[in-house]
Amino acid sequence: MPQVPAELADDPDRLRWNERYCAAGYEASFAPHPLAIQALAMSLPAGPVLDLACGPSGSALLAAAASRPVTAIDVSDVALGLLAEEARRRHLDGLITLVLADLAAWRPERAAYSLVLCSGFWDRAAFAAAAEAVCPGGVIGWEALTEAARRDHPRLPLEWCAGPGEPAALLPAGFEVISQDDIGPEPATRRRLLARATQSGQRR
Repeated sequence: MPQVPAELADDPDRLRWNERYCAAGYEASFAPHPLAIQALAMSLPAGPVLDLACGPSGSALLAAAASRPVTAIDVSDVALGLLAEEARRRHLDGLITLVLADLAAWRPERAAYSLVLCSGFWDRAAFAAAAEAVCPGGVIGWEALTEAARRDHPRLPLEWCAGPGEPAALLPAGFEVISQDDIGPEPATRRRLLARATQSGQRR
């Protein structure tokens, strides 16, 4: 399990997610997210994968099984510990780098990843940084809650929900949208984006 830095020791998100993953009866499925399955089946340039807010990620394991180095980021050390244990069991631990960090502060290297994935988190600044981390020809895949999710969960902060047209509306120049779809029955509470950084875009 990754060592907890001092600034995250009392982080409420870390404590909340750790409690969830330690709850009685919880068992990680390690099933890859459909977004990851779709993205990894696409033509991608050589290079590593970045899995943001990964949790005990089957998506990271799927990418590593395809011989791609993966950097997996999460605020929960318990989640990363579960992922590390499963990666060792599958003999994939040499391909997965675990980073314990708050995505509100952590920033990836620019134009460094062939695929950037996030399937359970929304923050506009983190999305902007993630888009800049995609290399030429690479892909960003993102799934976020929409504002419709607040109808059933009125305490859900509005800033945790993608607004109209987002995430695609926030992509910088040099991206082509492959698809952006609302997921589930109306009113759809999730939106899924796939977009590619064009070779001619500003991915340097």
